[in-house]
Amino acid sequence: MDQLLSELKAIEDKFRADIDSIVKQQELENIRVKLLGKKGEITSIMKNMGRLSDEDKPKLGQAANKTRQFVEQTIAEKQAELTAKAEQTKIASEMIDISMPGKAVKVGGSHPLTLMSDEICDTFIGLGYTIAEGPDVELDLFNFEMLRLPKGHPARDEQDTFYLDYENGVLLRSQTSPVQIRVMNQQKPPIYIVCPGRVYRSDAVDATHSPIFHQIEGLAVDENLSMTDLVAALELFARRLFGKETRIRLRPHHFPFTEPSCEVDISCWTCGGDDPNCKTCRGEGYIEILGGGMVHPEVLENCGIDSKKYTGFAFGIGVERVAMGRYDVTDIRNFYENDLRFLEQFSK
Repeated sequence: MDQLLSELKAIEDKFRADIDSIVKQQELENIRVKLLGKKGEITSIMKNMGRLSDEDKPKLGQAANKTRQFVEQTIAEKQAELTAKAEQTKIASEMIDISMPGKAVKVGGSHPLTLMSDEICDTFIGLGYTIAEGPDVELDLFNFEMLRLPKGHPARDEQDTFYLDYENGVLLRSQTSPVQIRVMNQQKPPIYIVCPGRVYRSDAVDATHSPIFHQIEGLAVDENLSMTDLVAALELFARRLFGKETRIRLRPHHFPFTEPSCEVDISCWTCGGDDPNCKTCRGEGYIEILGGGMVHPEVLENCGIDSKKYTGFAFGIGVERVAMGRYDVTDIRNFYENDLRFLEQFSK
């Protein structure tokens, strides 16, 4: 009996000495299990009560319970202390000094060519057109032949592109006209579409040319369409993008897939066409921005559309050229060089 009481006192004394050095919750849990667990030291002593006399059993039970209660209470207090310290440490590490200057969050924006393309498309969507898209990798059949540009045609030189498989006519499209062909093959009139996308031509890089650029072509096929309808659509487009006072001018031209065909100029966005010394238009008063014309009957027939019943007009707009005018950019390479000083000017 005396030995068991001595062991209890020794356990309590050691616990008192160890508890102050504990700084982690896991250490506290370890000592709890060591003393109070199923195989703990205090539990083991209490298991000896069965071999004691009836007179000694209450004495050992009372002493063991007192020690147990002390250990449990002390552990609970220590646990509360450690929890409070952990919370204070966390709060201190997460504290925000409101006197410190804030960190600016940079917000990205759309690329100027994306902004320009979206605005052009929105203009024609407002006129009832829909967006049509197609693959960048095309077939010679759709990119040239069905547009009245057979192999060996001299007009192909102006749209010389990159071939992935020359023998089988697989190439990077030189225009978005193949999208028009695909739509006309699948859909019967009335058709009103605009076709935005990236196109490719083997041009040398300079201030106004790039082997990769962006184009938006438009196509309308319906009964009784004429050049008047084309002019009306292009006038609305020019005034929407460059101002209500903008004028357009048509000059005769030749495109194999339209007849009659025209180059379309707009009055200079810098001088309005009134300054003979203007550096933008070089005194001409107008700047070329697109080409268009009435869809050639053979192109309609190639797509299974009755050219005696339906007529159509088409136009092609270079997004970079329009963006250069709209944003007063003098070098097309600025759009591709990813210079944030340039691009941030267009962030909304």
